[in-house]
Amino acid sequence: MTSPLALNANARIATRHFGEERQPLIEVDDALVDVDLVIEIAARHRFTQHGEFYPGVRAPVSEAISMPLVEPLLPRIAEEFALARMPLYRECYLSLVTQPPSGLAPIQRLPHFDGVEDERIAVLLYLDRAERGGTGFYRQRATGFESVDATRFESYRSKLEQGIDKVGLPAASYISGDTELFEHVHRIEGRFNAMAIYRGNTLHCADLPGDFAPDLDPRTGRLTLNLFLS
Repeated sequence: MTSPLALNANARIATRHFGEERQPLIEVDDALVDVDLVIEIAARHRFTQHGEFYPGVRAPVSEAISMPLVEPLLPRIAEEFALARMPLYRECYLSLVTQPPSGLAPIQRLPHFDGVEDERIAVLLYLDRAERGGTGFYRQRATGFESVDATRFESYRSKLEQGIDKVGLPAASYISGDTELFEHVHRIEGRFNAMAIYRGNTLHCADLPGDFAPDLDPRTGRLTLNLFLS
């Protein structure tokens, strides 16, 4: 059986680079043939809380269902991200933002990274018809870091703690643009049925409007698919 997440043969694919580190970014438009079917399937999933970082709920997606989304792109991903081998499935989730800005925990008001490994690759598919926000990428002002690997982690953490001690935690809102601690370097628009592929150790976060109001229905809410490779 063909996966509903199989990559559209007519998808439009482009590679860009962003920031001073010139990080690769693969962007794919018209990623799915039948995106409405995928959203209907998502609506039948059971979403639950998953950790303290994501400001919403998630439902796991298996390797067999999710990997057809990227299988045709694996050689390109390996080349663009200078990987020693083809990346493999790590985990995948349907994700629905359910937290209002006023309810964000302190850790959710800051850019984050998914891990310190250079070979960890994030694949983000936007499934929100209303296109209520994309993804922002950031540079830590104190260090100039746009990504955090194992050699940078302690310096990043130390400077972040010092910065928070000096200026305080950000207000309870989603990040969109420059802050006292971080400089905004790039934004993905979050187009419906578009996909972005980037290194998971880049500093990034959801870029949502200040008046963002959560919608708890996967059919109409801010739904994404988050596939992680390594």
